Amino acid sequence: MSDAPSEAPALPVTFRPRRTRAVLLATGAAMFVVITAVALILERLHPGERMSFVLTAALFYGVLILLSRPKVVADEDGVTVVNLTRSRRLAWAEIVRVNLRVGDPWVFLDLSDGTSLPALGIQPGIGKAQAIRDARALRALAETRGSGAELR
Repeated sequence: MSDAPSEAPALPVTFRPRRTRAVLLATGAAMFVVITAVALILERLHPGERMSFVLTAALFYGVLILLSRPKVVADEDGVTVVNLTRSRRLAWAEIVRVNLRVGDPWVFLDLSDGTSLPALGIQPGIGKAQAIRDARALRALAETRGSGAELR
């Protein structure tokens, strides 16, 4: 990500990989319908086998829903990072730097306690240009609302 300045968006704002989410949810729904239809069409299956098909389809769909969960929500008080299975609330002052380097799978937030937190809600996967815009916007917010120390 270049160091071009970006204007901070109005709060509250939610960043999420919309295209990736749409693909995951559409694929999951289509696969659920197809597997369920196959289970109902195959005449040789017993009710228990049909149920196992449907449960397998539901499990597959559930995993894709879980993969579509990540987002970053910024508001007046701070940032909520929602990753696959965990969420973490951060005050603006805790965010020292917002990083999205070439080759990074998602944004990393450098925190004031010396750790780094992945923010899967901003990922260049399918929508690289959108991810760069979102990372710049989050960086601008962190610079204006946070400690502002050593942001690059």
